[in-house]
Amino acid sequence: MLQSFTSSNRMATNAKQVPQPQNKALSTDKVTPRVSNKISRSVTRTKPARFTQKTHITRVPSEILIKILEFLDASSLYCMGYVNKLFCQLANNNGMWCQIYSAKYGVHVKWKDRPKIMDELVEKMSAIEYKDRPKGYWRRLYFRTIAGHNQTKWRKQLRVINPYTGLPSHTEKVLREQLVTWEITAVGRSGCEWTFEQSHVYFSDSSVTVFWSDSSWPSFCQITSLLLHGVKRVPLCCSKTIRPGWRSLMAQLKIDNILKSCHVINRDKRTIKGSQGGDNSLHASSQLIGQDRLVNLLMLSHGITIGIWRDQSSIAFVMATFNYHMLVEKSLLGSSVGPYNIPEHTAPFDDVDPCYGLHGFRLHITLHNTVTEIMSGLFSQLICQKGQIHDGFIQLNVISMSRQSQHTPLSGRVSLPWRSGVLEGSLENCCVMSLTLQDEFQKPFWCVSTPISMVPANEETLSYDYQGKHFLITYQDVEGKVQMDVVWLEEQRQFYLINLAVYVSTSKLNRHFGRAY
Repeated sequence: MLQSFTSSNRMATNAKQVPQPQNKALSTDKVTPRVSNKISRSVTRTKPARFTQKTHITRVPSEILIKILEFLDASSLYCMGYVNKLFCQLANNNGMWCQIYSAKYGVHVKWKDRPKIMDELVEKMSAIEYKDRPKGYWRRLYFRTIAGHNQTKWRKQLRVINPYTGLPSHTEKVLREQLVTWEITAVGRSGCEWTFEQSHVYFSDSSVTVFWSDSSWPSFCQITSLLLHGVKRVPLCCSKTIRPGWRSLMAQLKIDNILKSCHVINRDKRTIKGSQGGDNSLHASSQLIGQDRLVNLLMLSHGITIGIWRDQSSIAFVMATFNYHMLVEKSLLGSSVGPYNIPEHTAPFDDVDPCYGLHGFRLHITLHNTVTEIMSGLFSQLICQKGQIHDGFIQLNVISMSRQSQHTPLSGRVSLPWRSGVLEGSLENCCVMSLTLQDEFQKPFWCVSTPISMVPANEETLSYDYQGKHFLITYQDVEGKVQMDVVWLEEQRQFYLINLAVYVSTSKLNRHFGRAY
């Protein structure tokens, strides 16, 4: 159609350029030679009109362009909006997107996997003409429907629970099918934002580890906060850079104390000294957990760690670990400015059992890195006596130091590989801990996935049954804490886990079971 329209314009232009026949009066013999010379000079000076403006598709009337765009599918129509301003305006036409939406889903027809909230939305909008809707409304509705129409399907898949971990079995499958990725945004002091897409991802049986190793990170001294989002891309046949998607806020970290340009590690004091000689204590929610010859590993809250180049203030990589518990919901169902609100658990109240909420716990714990699994164990029927409640925590003894039959070997050395561009390294005595504690109803009670580090143990915690170097692994947050004792046997060239204790906050326990311990 466009070719025919251009050809017709060219024919019209050529027709205008054909010289018109001269007036008969000028060609008669009655005209004097003087007048004839004047007319001949005027005719000689007259030149045909030139059309400098070329025929362009933007000169086509909008009505014709809309008729042409109606033949495109959703992906092509969406990409046409990035051609220029005219096509951006035409590609948001409510009439075309209403036809695409109705052809795929129907306005009044309900499909089996569509959530009820979407049906209510469609019923409300069906009473209003598409012309009365704001510009781009039907396009946004079409993409939202694509993103959420199979929500019932993946919720059914997450109901299948792994009997070993106590977590959904198909979490990795759902995340891959939903095209979920994770982005991290660094906000500078001047208000500038830098957004980075994930570099590589590692899935385990109970958690996922995400790396961002872009080489264009800003200086760590410039960053005031970090925003972590789960992103779902709409499955359109277009470039990834312009593909639409929805962001779900998962974590927002405020970095109060900015480290100076030069850093020197003091492993005994667990502080970082600036180049001017003053001690800059780390933030209460952050600590230095490891180092090698290239990077220092600084751990923030929510399982997010930052690798900083040694003797510099630039970022080498950012790493985050997520437990599978409610991970899909957190990555999909939040908003760009607010996280997903986890429904509160309401356990049935028991007024018969005097120790209700202190027994029947089940623990699954895994130590791993981005390559191998170091240790994995399942421990059930964990109990706590009322006399073991101290300092606002209940104590669950998982592995006792006095019972050698419970001691568990660790496979290989404890290390955490990392990668930033073409550079690679390994942080010794560091790994990732994924912990899932279930209550007596086999529901997740406390779920943690975070990097941890081993430090030399004090003499008070040494076990004289083992001759070797003793190490201590600790972790603590507002809901609980974990303590592990590990010994290195030189003859076997192997680590052994000889003590494991889990402490749960009584405030969390009271909220969950409705008690007042």
